[in-house]
Amino acid sequence: MAVGSGGVEAPSPGLPVAGDLKPSTAIKFYYSIGQVVESGYLAANGFIFFYYTAVLGLSGSMVGLALAISLCLDAAADPLIGSWSDSVRSRFGRRLPVMLIGAPLTMVTMGLLFAPPSGLSPLLLFGWLTITKMTVRAFASMFNIPYFALGGEMAEDYVERSRIVAIRLLSGILVTVLITALAYSVFFAGTGGLQRPDRYPAFGWSIAGIMLVGALICCAGMWRYAAALPQPTTAPEPMTRRLLGEFSEVFGNPTFRILFGSMLLFASASGVHAALQNHNYVFVWKLRPETMQILSYASLAGILAGIPLTSMLLRRIEKKTAVALGFALVIAFWTILPGLRASGVVTFTGADALPWLAASTFVVGIGVGLIFIAYPSMMADAADEHEHLFGTRREGLFFSGLGFAGKAAGGIGTLVGGFALDLLRFPRDAGRQVNAVIPEDVLANLVLAWGPLPAVLCVVGGLVFAPYAISRARQEHISADLKIRRAESLSAGRSS
Repeated sequence: MAVGSGGVEAPSPGLPVAGDLKPSTAIKFYYSIGQVVESGYLAANGFIFFYYTAVLGLSGSMVGLALAISLCLDAAADPLIGSWSDSVRSRFGRRLPVMLIGAPLTMVTMGLLFAPPSGLSPLLLFGWLTITKMTVRAFASMFNIPYFALGGEMAEDYVERSRIVAIRLLSGILVTVLITALAYSVFFAGTGGLQRPDRYPAFGWSIAGIMLVGALICCAGMWRYAAALPQPTTAPEPMTRRLLGEFSEVFGNPTFRILFGSMLLFASASGVHAALQNHNYVFVWKLRPETMQILSYASLAGILAGIPLTSMLLRRIEKKTAVALGFALVIAFWTILPGLRASGVVTFTGADALPWLAASTFVVGIGVGLIFIAYPSMMADAADEHEHLFGTRREGLFFSGLGFAGKAAGGIGTLVGGFALDLLRFPRDAGRQVNAVIPEDVLANLVLAWGPLPAVLCVVGGLVFAPYAISRARQEHISADLKIRRAESLSAGRSS
């Protein structure tokens, strides 16, 4: 802090001022680097199923069960982390201490996830996968939940919050591209590639190191700004006594229930789609492995295109309208091409199918970008509304609720995808046969389960989302009221 005229302390450049929370470009840059933890984990996560099944020989059902257990248990821990983050008081603010604990633990468990001891029995390997997957996700949540909450509270402006999310999402895309390129061009390049078990430990520890460095850079660049943000003024009650009341308070907020429920359904739909994606690429569309990367990049390109599009739209329309547009794009393009293939109108495969799949995936990416930028921004608005209604700030619990919905639904989606394969009577030995012949009715049902089925879940999610009611005008009214309350509280504190 610097001293201004009359001996009054003036805020240092770049630090937040009460009633004027707008971070500088440098602060937003440092904040965005922290996205490396979440995006790095998600990029590496795409290799886990193949590694433990095809390379280590664990059955697909055991791997699916382990991933579902770890996701659901981790999701259940998220509210505890959120409540803890909300109640911290320290010279570094209330978010960074929890983030600094989570970052190194994430690195260690990420490395162990890709380096199980050799010679484990299937049961012990299942246990190793379940425990390491659960702990890496839980420790990543110790970083990510306060990190996302910090993004929600570091600005007050209706549009500025969306800009912060957009910058974070852009950083996540760059991280995902970097790790994907490193994976296929460095760690798994050459003969054998993904099938060589000796490549995975180096890959896991390297990605873990990148995640830790990014997390520490984020915290170092953010700590002055984060420390100057509002903190709890009184010591909190023990978590065992306060958590039930906090849950009741948060779920008593209709806006939170709307955002939580709609995200739960959207994430479940995404989980089903992702679980059946490789089966569709290999058996329905008959793509070569190297071309599947192109579709991943098409999805990322769509999300990237959605970033400036969302910023442009939010200057003209409400966040609710932007999300509705995102839902519409995802629903339409999860339905059109798969529906045409299931009905027999479209029969192309291989290279002929690639442009159509890439175009469809690109448009879905735009829709996902709209949703993923607007949702965290709306959750920050909802946290303001919650303080306006209840007099308490619960960003940690709010964003843990968003994370809980995504993770629990992702685990549910994986299980639903597995059940769908069994219900479709998909041949269990088809994966070990090159150019396996699958009955056409099975393929038609498989592509319907991959596209239109999750689209139906998205429709239901859109209906749940429909009552959302925080408009630009309402958010500005709430923000103005909170500024007055905080100024009065600050004045009362100084006079006492």
